[in-house]
This record gives sequence, structure tokens and C-alpha cells, in this order.
Amino acid sequence: LWQARFLRSRTLSAAFVQEGRLRVNGQVVDKPARAVGTGDVLTFALRGEVRVVRILDLGERRGPAPEARALYEDLAPLPPRAAQDGPRSSTVSSPST
Repeated sequence: LWQARFLRSRTLSAAFVQEGRLRVNGQVVDKPARAVGTGDVLTFALRGEVRVVRILDLGERRGPAPEARALYEDLAPLPPRAAQDGPRSSTVSSPST
């Protein structure tokens, strides 16, 4: 989770896993030392959204974001957010007279 840049630190990643908030291939994991490999599917909720990703490669270091995104395939693409759809109309209808 840390190396693929889902969480900011190894400590946060370890706590996340210890709380039982990660599933590997459908099984709840609560040990941060649990080994994962290519082809494994990770499921977790983060920032109010459920993420499902398949590990494509194991990186050797924590690199920049584009390099981190190459380590996994997002199996549940995020829906577009309202902010990405453009500004909302803020017109207020007035009662007709």
C-alpha cells in the first residue's frame, strides 16, 4: 500500500492492515508482513471509496506516482466526481408572478 502510494507512510500502511481493513484475494489480512505477489487482488476502502486492484508487478523502491501506478491494475475504476464534471449550476429559481 505504501510502495504503490495508496498511503503516505509505512507506519500508516501497517496500521491500516492491522485494523483488518485489507483483503487479499478475498481473505481479510491483519498482519502487515503478509506477502503478496503478482496476480493477487487487493480490496480496501480508502477515502470513502472501495478500491479493488490487481498487482501487476512488485516494485523495488517507492518511486514517483506514475511508476507506482504501473504496479497495479484498477479493477473498479472510480466514478467521475462532481468536481470533475464541471461547476454546478447555482441558479435559484424565483417564484413566478
